[in-house]
Parts: sequence; C-alpha cells; structure tokens
Amino acid sequence: MNGSVVQLQSAYILRHKKYRETSLIFEVLTKEFGIVSILAKGVRKKKSKWAGLLLPFSSLKLSYVGKNDLKILTHVELDSLNHPLKGLSLYCGFYINELVFFFLHKYDPHPEVFTEYRRCLILLSHSSLKVEQTLRFFELNLIECLGYGVQLKYDAKLAMLVKKKAMYLFSPELGMIEHLKGYISGDSLLALDERRDLNKLALYESKRLMRRIIDFQLKGKELKSRKVLAQIIKQL
Repeated sequence: MNGSVVQLQSAYILRHKKYRETSLIFEVLTKEFGIVSILAKGVRKKKSKWAGLLLPFSSLKLSYVGKNDLKILTHVELDSLNHPLKGLSLYCGFYINELVFFFLHKYDPHPEVFTEYRRCLILLSHSSLKVEQTLRFFELNLIECLGYGVQLKYDAKLAMLVKKKAMYLFSPELGMIEHLKGYISGDSLLALDERRDLNKLALYESKRLMRRIIDFQLKGKELKSRKVLAQIIKQL
C-alpha cells in the first residue's frame, strides 16, 4: 500500500448519492482512515457485480485508489457475517450513521469510533428491547472518543460527586451543575456514566441530556433521522 492505493480496508457505508447516470459516491467509515469519499463507477448498472454488496450496515472490505479527496473503488467484498437491522433498529442505524458523519472530520482516523460503531450495530441487531439504551451509550462513547466528553458524575460548580436525589442540567461552559430546573437526577447520571442498565426514568432523563450535549456540539446542524426516529418510537 502507498499514499494512493488502499487494499481491503474494513469499512461501513454511512451515506451515498448519485453521480452521473450510472455511478454513486459513497461516504464510508473506515477503520484506519476515518470517513472517506469513494466513487463507485457503473454500480447503478443492472449487471454491476458490486451493487448487492454496497449496502448500509454491511461489514465490508474495500479497495480504492486516488491521490485526491475522492477515491475510486476498485474492489468490494464482505468482511464478516452481517447483522441485519430490522424495524426500529433499522431507523436507529440511520441515526448513528448521520451522527458519525456529522461528528467526524473527513480523513481523520478514529479506530475506536469504528469499533464502537460496529459494536452498536451488533447490539441493535440482537435486541429490539434496549435500543434506546444502546443509542445513549453509543452517543456517550462517541463524544468521549472524540474528546467532547462531559464529566457526568461530578458537579462542575461544587467540584464534588453528584448527589443521587439532586437534579442537574448541562452547562456548555461548565458541565453538569445542580439546578432547581434540572432535567436529570444524580442517580441517572451515575447510571449513564457507569453504563449500567437504565430504568424507564433514567432512559427519559438521559435522552434529554444527550440531546442537549449533542446539539451543542453540532452547532446548529440538523439531524434529519432524529425526527423520523422520534416519530417511530412514539408509535410503538
């Protein structure tokens, strides 16, 4: 391998768009190179040998060439057994794809994010009962991997451990602070921080907290999949 040739890189497709009449441009999360833009020439033709492989949530091995930002796909194969997502888990998959795409910079390698992403997909494929907990833990792991983590178990103003029965809110400037109008209890913060099973109240409070933390980091970028996912969950 050199600077312009990459062979059999582990990857997942995050999104794609049409290019000219028969091709697609994919944004893929790779293990060693972060998010990479790859042009798959002729993949929209009926006889394309790769069309059935280039699917979201499939564990792939990709080979590509190119010295510019847009690489050219040269080979595709399955990396390992895939874990298909169905129902609610499928919509969750599109949500984490969008989250990763917005949080990572192009060509900025984060192998730990790749590992967390793969782990999240496996969990989503095996259980539809704890999807919200899986999402909360993935969100938290993602921002921590990228250096945006928040000290959940410490009161930033008082410099002490949070109190289980007290209520807290997230301050972008400070972190977690005790407040009468807080929206998450110290007990829920500790459970989230320790990745313990979240009860119904902790799930509700953690969702409110993580939305505020993520929105602050996205700086106005809108997650389209979030609205769809919220509508699906309400119907359950």
